[in-house]
Amino acid sequence: MDKRYLLTGLIAVLGVITLVWWRTSHSGLTAQNIESRVEAALAANATSSSSTSSKEEVKAENLKTLYLAGGCFWGLEAYFEQIDGVLDVESGYANGTSDITNYTLIGQTDHAETVKITYDASKLDVRQLLLYYFRVVDPLSLNKQGNDEGRQYRTGIYYESQEDKAVAQAVMKEKAEELGQELKVELEPLKNYVKAEEEHQDYLTKHPNGYCHIDLKKAQDPLIDVSLYPKPSDQELKEKLSPAQYAVTQENNTEQAFSNQYWDNKEPGIYVDVATGEPLFSSKDKYDSGCGWPSFTKPISADVARYKEDTSFNMRRIEVRSRSGNSHLGHVFDDGPKDKGGLRYCINSASITFIPKDQMESKGYGYLLPYVE
Repeated sequence: MDKRYLLTGLIAVLGVITLVWWRTSHSGLTAQNIESRVEAALAANATSSSSTSSKEEVKAENLKTLYLAGGCFWGLEAYFEQIDGVLDVESGYANGTSDITNYTLIGQTDHAETVKITYDASKLDVRQLLLYYFRVVDPLSLNKQGNDEGRQYRTGIYYESQEDKAVAQAVMKEKAEELGQELKVELEPLKNYVKAEEEHQDYLTKHPNGYCHIDLKKAQDPLIDVSLYPKPSDQELKEKLSPAQYAVTQENNTEQAFSNQYWDNKEPGIYVDVATGEPLFSSKDKYDSGCGWPSFTKPISADVARYKEDTSFNMRRIEVRSRSGNSHLGHVFDDGPKDKGGLRYCINSASITFIPKDQMESKGYGYLLPYVE
């Protein structure tokens, strides 16, 4: 009798192990396709941040301009028009060999399709504009963006002051280091700018189903500047983190289910990287998955998460790590709520710190309040 019970128990355990293996080994997620799934999930519940100010309402000293080339200007214009602090976006042609050109002549005059961005410097700065810019361009592609190919579709940052040049150089250096390659983005003083024909202004407003090579919804994803959340040294982390936090974030350990700090937390607020303070998740996207760990349908921004194939324990999973701290956070699975993108971020409480909604402003996270319920 005892042997039969033992055999039955063993079969049950093997069944559970097999089920876990099957679900993790047959998941459609990969480190390569996860980002498109995340973008879809973010777009499903996007929070608009478009500006309501006009140039007439802004002090003259705060009216600034920046010129950016990033492929077809129809999409780039529509993208930047959605960003809070941007007052006006104009399509044009920049940095060619002549001060006279048009849509049919730019191949001869070597102009780049460019957008002139007028913005309120009290709400937005050049660095932030460039971080938005690098979200939607391929900086490693020479003379080609999306389906458009040719010199007129090159990427470029065209500045009017040495201060703006210095900011652009710093951002480009960070991006090149992140990608491990030299960027193909021009950085030049503005010259020979020509406003494009009226038919090209607000093109996607006039033609909502018109061609666009970028994902316009990325403008609604909150901008989280990685430079604000630097990673401490290993010695500093050992002093700052508890043994359990260090083991999880730096040594890829996993805490116990149902006995961790945040698995059943229902308060409104955000969850940040315990190592760096970088925002990672919002309570708006937290739900009870029944797994015993904090579960989310998506990160607060696609920018803050990194993904890695994980084959430990003879399972095939997608590990989630933080951007700035490179902290081990947990794993992402494709068995989440279908109406919210179908993803389940299973996160260790030891890898995150909860910031209650009523403390976000005082702790420097007030800019993310619109993304918390």
